[in-house]
Amino acid sequence: MAKIQAPKGVSEYFPPRSTYFEKVRETLIGAAKNAGYSMMELPVFEDTELFIRGVGESTDVVSKEMYTFEDRGGRSITLRPEGTAGVMRSVIEHNLDKGQLPVKVWYSGAFFRAERPQQGRYRQFYQVGIEAIGGSYPEIDAEVIAVAWRSFKTLGLTNFHLDITSLGDAESRSRHRVDLVKFLSGLNLDEATARRAEINPLRLFDDKRAEIIESMKSAPLLLDYLNNESLAHFQKVQELLTNFGVEFRINPRMVRGLDYYTGTTFEFVHDGLGAQSGIGGGGRYDGLMSDLGGADLSGIGFGIGVDRVLLAAEAEGIFVTDERPIESVKLFAIAMGVEAKSYVAGLVNALRDEGISADMAYGDRALKGSMKAADKSGARFSIVIGADELASGQAQLKDMQSGQMQSITIARYSDVTQKIRSL
Repeated sequence: MAKIQAPKGVSEYFPPRSTYFEKVRETLIGAAKNAGYSMMELPVFEDTELFIRGVGESTDVVSKEMYTFEDRGGRSITLRPEGTAGVMRSVIEHNLDKGQLPVKVWYSGAFFRAERPQQGRYRQFYQVGIEAIGGSYPEIDAEVIAVAWRSFKTLGLTNFHLDITSLGDAESRSRHRVDLVKFLSGLNLDEATARRAEINPLRLFDDKRAEIIESMKSAPLLLDYLNNESLAHFQKVQELLTNFGVEFRINPRMVRGLDYYTGTTFEFVHDGLGAQSGIGGGGRYDGLMSDLGGADLSGIGFGIGVDRVLLAAEAEGIFVTDERPIESVKLFAIAMGVEAKSYVAGLVNALRDEGISADMAYGDRALKGSMKAADKSGARFSIVIGADELASGQAQLKDMQSGQMQSITIARYSDVTQKIRSL
């Protein structure tokens, strides 16, 4: 009988590489928590209309990439392709915008897009995102960008850069649109591209086809149409980022892939990932909340691709998956003999009761095989306990990184617990 395999284009993680995936995800989440963001757990599927209205009909996400189906009640349901629209729906539905502002939340999980699979581009992928909703302040813009920057630095990434721009307010975009539409009318566009341009002419700046890129080189840039208020806001964001030590470059042609972006917009790009070089990005979205039936509140956020950040870390040699894994347990205990097995099982359980991660070798493996298991587990320390150790009340604790040994008392479980806790 043939084996059943995972669907094509799904990113999945298993030991030992899953420990590095978890490290990336927890570092991204930790940076958000450190800045005062609270968790929001979102549905994996939503009403399709949420993404049509929230993401934009002109985007590739809505027009080409969504996994949409009818449920048993005949309702159109879509697996979430991104997180911001779902956060906004939840904030509106649960009246979070009626409380203290800004609403600051983080989310993580799997997202889905029907794309052509390749390295760094998957049909099921993972993101960590944050959203700060309520108030259009440059300080919040800079904070959101700095949270992402700090998480990358904490992981040890160095080979990346930050692009920023401003897509301005409604007045600025309106003035720019007049000249951009006039410019586009002089281009020989195919029917599908012309239709996209009618819905949102900015989309053509995001088109990756060589002929469109060449045609758009002399297109009017929105950054040149910012009114005084939008320009002052963007300049303040730059000032704050400089004060934070966040390095950036201005990219006036960046529009990102979603229609809801306004004002400050940004993307983090890693130089070691080839075509799929974006590891995260986001921006401000004035008007999105009111478009979804809520109050007219501004917001800003980002989505960071956990898969791509892991690839970036591996490209830089931060994680080398064929080496010893990241520490997963504090102590790995090995029992030699029947009597020692009962003691070790009780010791591991006692350590876990005290909140100390522990594991043990099972079965009747020889010492060499058990030590291999200890090494593969990523344990910080290992201990071998047999009849002699039980009789003397002493055993040797091995540091699995340095190889150094030290004698510890094992007469009582509490003796081991206190020693391990102190290390």
